[in-house]
Amino acid sequence: MQKLINLLALLSFGVSAAVVGGSAYLYLNKDTLIEEAREKAIKTVTEAVGEALPGMLDSAMPKPPALPSATGPAISLP
Repeated sequence: MQKLINLLALLSFGVSAAVVGGSAYLYLNKDTLIEEAREKAIKTVTEAVGEALPGMLDSAMPKPPALPSATGPAISLP
């Protein structure tokens, strides 16, 4: 029974050490991780807008009126 308790204590220490180590890593590297995530997000948004913009512009532009095939008589001024 004592061996089981010692094993559980060692496992508990290992988990606690991993949590403290992971927290320290994140705290020390938080600025770098945030900056990398920001750059990836900006790149993704820029690409998405760049791909969507030509289609949006094409659909928003009115079609030019068709040129007439024949003209009427000249207009005279009084």
